[in-house]
Amino acid sequence: MKLIRYGALGAEKTGMLDGDGKVRDLSAHLPELSGAALTAESLDAVRALDVNSLPLVAEPGRIGSCLASVPNFFCIGLNYALHAKESGMDAPTEPVVFSKATSALSGPFDDVIIPRNSTKGDWEVELGVVIGREALYVSEEDALDYVAGYCTVNDVSEREFQIEKLGQWIKGKSAPTFAPIGPWFVTADEVPDPQALDVSLSLNGDVVQNSNTADMIFSVREIVSYLSQFMKLQPGDIIATGTPSGVGMGMNPQRFLRPGDVMEVTVQGLGTQRQETVAAS
Repeated sequence: MKLIRYGALGAEKTGMLDGDGKVRDLSAHLPELSGAALTAESLDAVRALDVNSLPLVAEPGRIGSCLASVPNFFCIGLNYALHAKESGMDAPTEPVVFSKATSALSGPFDDVIIPRNSTKGDWEVELGVVIGREALYVSEEDALDYVAGYCTVNDVSEREFQIEKLGQWIKGKSAPTFAPIGPWFVTADEVPDPQALDVSLSLNGDVVQNSNTADMIFSVREIVSYLSQFMKLQPGDIIATGTPSGVGMGMNPQRFLRPGDVMEVTVQGLGTQRQETVAAS
């Protein structure tokens, strides 16, 4: 299934795509797409509905973040070898873990706001993994059983805040609109192999990132299992699994986001985002 949230900011409704790619109103059956709504039992109940009997939404308008809220937004750094190299760092021997503030969540077509005092805004296409049930001390073999689905993520970053200031990376990852997710939440049954997905990002029409999740250093199985050794993952948690090479920080000369730039962000089968950058007011 491909589930979607549509409507004005703060007033989104839940929808489902039918076989023709049209939006059907799911809100009477699933008012909010987050948390317990992402368990296997809840998704099975939605799957049992006759999608063609749901009201057709002729003009869905704005598309919101594909999840209404997220308990935790975890990220994996340097998870593609070429990205680690362009960052001037060795490939890690275990996953590099950091977080984004969940207040950064944004719709896939909303503007990305370049924050005040920013000089080094950057882009990162990533496969997003959505947890569907509590996961603690799970094995790699069983790890995908805890995944509810997947989504496209743009892990927007501010490199000066992230790297040149003291403290943790979260400061450079968490400005408002720095976490566009969607357009769809795609259930795990539609993604038989998360390590076989093309990922790409275009900046102003030029492809700057182009790779495949097969090139990830740590697979989705490894990442979910690894995180669960240190914390209890919750239904609705998102894990952004790392970005390939082609970020602005790695270019020579470096290239950072400016107002008016347009990013188009795609993960195969999970939909394409489009954001224009604007300066903070």
